Amino acid sequence: MILKLLTAFILSLGVTIVAGLILVPFLRRMKAGQSIREDGPVWHRSKQGTPTMGGLMFIAGITVACLIAGYDEMRSGQFGHIFVLVFALIYAAIGFFDDYEKLLKKRNLGLTALQKFLLQLVAAIVFVLLMRLLGYLTPNLYIPFINVTILIPEPVYFIFAAFVIVATVNAVNVTDGVDGLVTGVSIPVAVCFSAIAFLWSRVYLGVFAAALCGGLVGFLLFNFHPARIFMGDTGSLFLGGAVCAMAFSLDIPLIIVPLGIIYVIEILSDVIQISYFKLTKGKRLFKMAPLHHHLEMSGWSEYRLFFVFTLISAAFAVLSFFSVSLRYPA
Repeated sequence: MILKLLTAFILSLGVTIVAGLILVPFLRRMKAGQSIREDGPVWHRSKQGTPTMGGLMFIAGITVACLIAGYDEMRSGQFGHIFVLVFALIYAAIGFFDDYEKLLKKRNLGLTALQKFLLQLVAAIVFVLLMRLLGYLTPNLYIPFINVTILIPEPVYFIFAAFVIVATVNAVNVTDGVDGLVTGVSIPVAVCFSAIAFLWSRVYLGVFAAALCGGLVGFLLFNFHPARIFMGDTGSLFLGGAVCAMAFSLDIPLIIVPLGIIYVIEILSDVIQISYFKLTKGKRLFKMAPLHHHLEMSGWSEYRLFFVFTLISAAFAVLSFFSVSLRYPA
């Protein structure tokens, strides 16, 4: 199994790098540049025009790796990694339409919030129902750390699942605001899922997780500060969908809380800021939300943000692995 995971990693890494070498100059020629938020940090305006939709690079790498490294599983009738991939691709398509709208309008506004929410909600419900019918998940809610499973009614579970998926996808999207940030913090997440899949002999998920890790490492070569390309909503929604699909496919959705701790903190800072602003009629708790912008305005460099947040993510990835390792003891 280790060889298969390594193959998926290397394939995804290689294809992503090659795709980047082609895609970056192509997007520059097409003038597919990112429009920067008018209310964002002033120094971010220098990023105006940096190519976006770079998520297509690692999406290509992951897809190729899943089809090649996961070929034996498909021959034996195991398509779990393909279901996970397709679900993430659906979210990537939503992100692509959003990015495309932004490029057409030449400003940082794409699909409306309601349009994105409804599309994401429908995709989440369909995925959860499909995975339940195929036996990849149960309405038994596993609680990490205390190794306890709680049986809940299926309708309640589906509502819970849809909420978790939509919230997580948007949390990942919000985290993508500094060069390399969401890429860096997501690599330990992918490594953790690879380790869990290996521990539980879930080859199909291991292939996808290893491919995701390889794709992100390859993308980071282009996305590290100063970024030559941004992943755009195409990439961040794919990434959010991938994280959710892996967690639910392993039937451990609550692992998202500790494993995706940076995503959780980022989205909470946004929610708290908006709520506080409304309650106090115009006052702000943070200098700017989400948290990474507050820290930037407090003097943190993009390098510091990347390394501190990535190290926190790595520490919680180790913790998360051990939090579920006793579910199926060897």
